[in-house]
Amino acid sequence: MQEKIPWAAPYARITYRLEFRICALCQIMTQKAAAAILKMAPSTLSNCLHRVITRVRTGHTIRGLVTLGADEIAYCKGRKYATIIYDLDRSHVVWVGQGKGRETIDRFFNEQLSDGQKQRIRWASCDMSRAYTGAIQHHCPNATLVIDRFHVVKALNEALDAVRKDEWRGLDKRGRQAIKGLRWMLGMQARNRSKKQSRFLNALRTSNRRIHRAWHCRPHGRVLKDEFERIWHFTYPGAARQFLKRWMTAALRSRLPSLKTFVTTVRNHFDNILSFIERPLTNAVGEGINRLLKIVKNRASGFRGLEPFADLIFLTIGDLDIPAHIPSDLRTL
Repeated sequence: MQEKIPWAAPYARITYRLEFRICALCQIMTQKAAAAILKMAPSTLSNCLHRVITRVRTGHTIRGLVTLGADEIAYCKGRKYATIIYDLDRSHVVWVGQGKGRETIDRFFNEQLSDGQKQRIRWASCDMSRAYTGAIQHHCPNATLVIDRFHVVKALNEALDAVRKDEWRGLDKRGRQAIKGLRWMLGMQARNRSKKQSRFLNALRTSNRRIHRAWHCRPHGRVLKDEFERIWHFTYPGAARQFLKRWMTAALRSRLPSLKTFVTTVRNHFDNILSFIERPLTNAVGEGINRLLKIVKNRASGFRGLEPFADLIFLTIGDLDIPAHIPSDLRTL
């Protein structure tokens, strides 16, 4: 038998007042620094923090999820990854799972969401991973999937850079010196290039026709990458569809393997890329949260598993305000 006391949770090792102070300090500093302030061992503080977060989040259900984002993050050396699910409307993390494959994201949908919640999801954004796109299309029948535009542009830049790398390997020292700095020029948009850089790229027509074909759109006389960027500014889906088809045809005429591979990728995600026209949804919120996660990871330095890292994620940018669940009259510092 245990007597019920108002200033501590059942079976707790510390009071509500200390729980609140631990949460408040761990939101703004490392656990080691917080432990030094509170005059306790870092392992003891980490254990107490885990007990608080586990108690508060027990029984918690995800609510109001309409716009979903999915991404993965490395949390430890040795290629250990975690799948992060975001609420893009509220800029919160709603779930953290170990791994990054289809089984991991399936576990989120099966264990965390009811059938009604899955049907209420209207929008979803992710990269071009088949694990994410396949799971979202399978579990969320009413959701419109929007492929993140930054991952699409990244794939195009990698295709252009693959051509440059192939040419670089076949050149001697003098030839490599002639195309030095080309990697960054190929990725630049027209408005960011100087006249000198534009003249240098145009000179590739005679000095290196293979790289010039990857950069220049021959049928239209325009830069291939700059032409692709126009797709994000259309307002009518039909016009965007026709434009993207013409662009793919022009890219295939280059006869370059890396660009052919990119066109195949675009074809596989054709409708989901054009969904951006209907709603310009990106994973920018998710990438911003990922930046915060890197800061959180530094605060949780020294952990050997995902659990301590997930604790600080939920404490800092989770969908549930952990300190707010401590009785208000016992939150003083």
